[in-house]
Amino acid sequence: MNQAPASDPLNFMRNLWSNMGFGLPGMVTPTFDVEELDKRIKDLKAVEGWLRMNLSMLQMTIQGLEMQRSTVNTMQAMGQMASDAARQINEPAAPQATAPTEAGNAFSEAALWPWQMMQQMREHLQQNVEAAQAKAAEPAPEEKPKARRPATKK
Repeated sequence: MNQAPASDPLNFMRNLWSNMGFGLPGMVTPTFDVEELDKRIKDLKAVEGWLRMNLSMLQMTIQGLEMQRSTVNTMQAMGQMASDAARQINEPAAPQATAPTEAGNAFSEAALWPWQMMQQMREHLQQNVEAAQAKAAEPAPEEKPKARRPATKK
């Protein structure tokens, strides 16, 4: 009898499948043809590339939608803060009783910080200009010339 060695797993698998009445399935069937192996590798790498491309497109779409959601939320929050600020400006000034609650909500009006900073800078510059004009309008006191000390020789 001409039998393959018992250590050959490929022969063992062939015998196992052939006893069932049908051959090995297509992808499981081992081949010794290098060209066939190269073709399978090439096909599987093409499928892998296609799947990776679709995965990256899916990830980019998800990121774009997340950015869109955060932008819409930010714009809605800014609109709400602006309408709240306009409402506060139009309402009559309330007594100092509201000061503690405003201190607790300091970050709720973060969108108005640049505007408030510009207003403070404008007020500060206006005060400096008024102080400079007042100083220029005052008569300058006469200064006495300073006496020179004689230089000492060493």
